[in-house]
Amino acid sequence: MKPTILLAGVKIAARKSTKFQPLCHPTLVKSYFKLRAHLQHHWQFPRRMIVIVLRTGNSPCLICSALDCGLNVAETITVDKYGTGNFTTVQGAIDSVPSNNNRWIHIYVKSGFYIEQVNIGQDKSCIFLEGVTNRKTVIQYDAHEATNSSISFSLLAENFVAKNIGFKNTYNLGGGGSNRKPAVAAFICGDKASFYSCGFFGLQDTLWDEHGRHYFKQCYIEGAVDFIFGAGQSIYEECVVNVTADVLYQSDGPVGFITAQRRTSPDDPSGFVFKQAAVVGKGLTNLGRAYGPYSRVIFVRSMLSEVVVPKGWDAWNYVGHEYDHFTLSNFTLSWIKHGFNSWENLVYAEALCYGSGSNTSERVSWEKKLSGSQVRDLTQLSFIDQEGWIEKQPRN
Repeated sequence: MKPTILLAGVKIAARKSTKFQPLCHPTLVKSYFKLRAHLQHHWQFPRRMIVIVLRTGNSPCLICSALDCGLNVAETITVDKYGTGNFTTVQGAIDSVPSNNNRWIHIYVKSGFYIEQVNIGQDKSCIFLEGVTNRKTVIQYDAHEATNSSISFSLLAENFVAKNIGFKNTYNLGGGGSNRKPAVAAFICGDKASFYSCGFFGLQDTLWDEHGRHYFKQCYIEGAVDFIFGAGQSIYEECVVNVTADVLYQSDGPVGFITAQRRTSPDDPSGFVFKQAAVVGKGLTNLGRAYGPYSRVIFVRSMLSEVVVPKGWDAWNYVGHEYDHFTLSNFTLSWIKHGFNSWENLVYAEALCYGSGSNTSERVSWEKKLSGSQVRDLTQLSFIDQEGWIEKQPRN
């Protein structure tokens, strides 16, 4: 008989299996470990025979997982578009990874512009994708309009590392900004994904940071409108955020938006945290606008240049429509009316920032003033990593 547990309003099934693939929602990371201990102690299930699967809604993302890929790289595959490697395309190398892979496979991509749409499916875990630099090894495509089909690179698998890779959607990048359509360079929808010295190039919807826990270190991210968006739970450390809002049509307004974060309830653990970042570029921009009623973005110890407008943030659809919006609580499974002044639920904050765009005297009145402990909770790696997954991933 397969026992079933109801935890935080979501059904979790535990069964005996020879394959270890426990999955969990980020909000339940602590509960997951308690549940696993309970199964071991009370039901006498060996740890590697416990399977816990949990998804959020109909999302294709594997939101959180305890899959262990080991500590060492088991195999290296080389990609060279000129034919000197194992494969001439990145997708060819990805396709060669066994389904349900559970060991680190290093895919080294030599210099070149790889004009292809690359997809890493759910069954292709434990991939370490490395290039030469993010300007010399670039995965790019030219597509637009439908956000989910214009993607140059999509990640659905858990346990992923990218280093020195550029991800680019070229549709909006020609003609001095004559094109202005959603054109995604990278879609990140797998849990435990790390990006080191990577580049994300586009204009609108460049980086779709959709779901899962993600770590971006010393990356370069470029765009003008909502170019970091989604409901990811992510830390961006020492990243350069390059604003290109100077190419926007005047009819659309001259001001861009860096983030559009989609946190949907107070229970939702998602949010974008920028630590020691540099916001530079041309034109004018807001730090973010609310893509969800509980949108959460924080900049800490970051350099904000003159491109940042004095008000800093935009509530988007969450001003003047307070009674039109409801949220389904993850834990109570009940609909919550946002109520009057719903923008008060937005968590937009800055702490210890500097530069000509960091003056907060004219910021929106509802920008949050976080305490020191709140800032620490959001900026420490434990915000995305309570079990040490980052240190277990390869970097070289």
